[in-house]
Amino acid sequence: MEPLLLTPGPLTTEPRVRAAMQVDLGSRDPAFLAVTARIQAGLLALLPEPEAFVAIPVQGSGTFAVEAMLGSLVPRDAGVLVLVNGVYGARAAEILTRIGRRVLPLVTPEEQAPDLDLLERRLRADPGISHVVAIHCETTTGQLEPIAEIARITAACGRRLLVDAMSSFGALSLEGVVADAFAASSNKCLEGVPGLGFVLVRRDCLQAGLCHSVALDLHAQWSRLAKDGQFRFTPPTHVMLALDEAIRLHAEEGGVEGRGGRYRENLRILVDGLTAMGFVPLLPADRQAPIIVTFHSPSDPVWDFPTFYEALRSRGFAIYPGSLTQTPTFRVGCIGQVFPADMHRFVEVVREVVAELGLKKLSPELS
Repeated sequence: MEPLLLTPGPLTTEPRVRAAMQVDLGSRDPAFLAVTARIQAGLLALLPEPEAFVAIPVQGSGTFAVEAMLGSLVPRDAGVLVLVNGVYGARAAEILTRIGRRVLPLVTPEEQAPDLDLLERRLRADPGISHVVAIHCETTTGQLEPIAEIARITAACGRRLLVDAMSSFGALSLEGVVADAFAASSNKCLEGVPGLGFVLVRRDCLQAGLCHSVALDLHAQWSRLAKDGQFRFTPPTHVMLALDEAIRLHAEEGGVEGRGGRYRENLRILVDGLTAMGFVPLLPADRQAPIIVTFHSPSDPVWDFPTFYEALRSRGFAIYPGSLTQTPTFRVGCIGQVFPADMHRFVEVVREVVAELGLKKLSPELS
């Protein structure tokens, strides 16, 4: 039996999602055009003000969608302030640098929240900054960023906000978050399969001729879809059939509130169970998103992550290594087709593995 994926994506998917891919449809077939239209409508319905936005699918992983958003919406002479406290903020800054935008990273340590006072001071001091880029949930650590407050400051300073909502869209509320665009993908909280990104863009922000790329040009993609419902280039038809079904399942679960509620309960069981054993989460509870949790690696001399990983995998669970540059950690996801009963079982399996490996000191050596 394949292990349950306690990872940030790809995820364990529902059988109905996998079954939906067992159909071959032509990309210009009326039935497939209907799938595309349903997906666009279903994505927009998850926004607080859907009528103000358009949904633009982008072939590829979530990073393709982020690059499409940045390249298609940020003017070539603009300054862009990027909030960086993890891998994905750093990646956004790298993309913007590569495509020739003036990038001003506002860097804070990976385990800390962005400095909002400094954000406001930077924006007020530099009138050349037109956009702010923020990550809603920084998967490097699992940190929930204060996105509503970031949006408020950005708007108060007369600037525009672009949001990487990759690990949050579909499970965390965007109420009160005023932004020009949100980028996400099929294989995170919507619980589809990898292969399709999408950008939800405020209608009045799309401009022709701005993008550096042919394939990632959101205006060109939107124009073709608006014209006849077709992609400019071959779409991932099977991935989209899976996403169509995943969006139906998302609605059946109660939408954003239902999906997020399950993830929050998974988080509670996970953190309560592992901390009771002696493991230490990296983040405080008020900054922990119900997506993926980073734990400090134990300081016990017999600790070895690959051994721990294989012992868990042999018992039916796959977790993730840490992604921090300075602190030894490992990560456990709360998303996908994972339910509270699974989390209770995972906690018991961890307890078994800790005993089997002879781990005594589960707390880290903190300086």
